[in-house]
Amino acid sequence: MTDLQSKKLIVAKGCTFFLIVGLAAFAIWRQQPTLVTATLLAVLVWASARSYYFLFHVLEKYVDPRLRYAGLLDLLRTIRRRH
Repeated sequence: MTDLQSKKLIVAKGCTFFLIVGLAAFAIWRQQPTLVTATLLAVLVWASARSYYFLFHVLEKYVDPRLRYAGLLDLLRTIRRRH
C-alpha cells in the first residue's frame, strides 16, 4: 500500500476520523447521558490522542529517529520482531 499523497484526501481522512470519534462518543453518551459519562469520554478521547502523538512523534523525535512506524500494526510487528 502506498502513502496517501493528496492533501485534500489527507484532510478528508482526518475529518472522517474526527466524525467517527464524535459519533461514537455521542452514541455512548446517549446510552448513559450523565456528566460523569461525558467527562470520562472527554478524558478517553484526549488520552487516546496524546498516546498516539507519543507513539508516532515523541518516540521518533526525542527517543530514537529509527522508531518510525506506519501505524499501530507496524509498531506491534516491530516489537514482536525485536523480542
